[in-house]
Amino acid sequence: MALHNTLGKLGEILARAWLKNEGYEVLDYNWRYGRYEIDVVVLKKDVLHFVEVKTRYASPFGYPEDAVTRGKFRRLKIAAQAYLNFRPGFRWIQYDILAITFFYGAEPEYYFLEDVFI
Repeated sequence: MALHNTLGKLGEILARAWLKNEGYEVLDYNWRYGRYEIDVVVLKKDVLHFVEVKTRYASPFGYPEDAVTRGKFRRLKIAAQAYLNFRPGFRWIQYDILAITFFYGAEPEYYFLEDVFI
């Protein structure tokens, strides 16, 4: 497995643990609809959150959250609509980005962008 895939999987595991620690209930992860995927689906205070997780090593060339493009966000919304078709009944939803940055010799840094619209 390529290094970026390994880092991405580790980031998703850390993201679920971080979200649980922040009081979110993890409902699903790596949920797929055809070629579309939602990294993590969580619930907190009657709000369903579709979370895109981006993980990178610290770099002067940008932050992990910069990798969420309009196209990626559009695909997330398509997957979210499919998820809601399979699991209806949620009144409030939002889209979030959890960016995890790894620093050599230090703990990872978490940056949570809530209620994102691109």
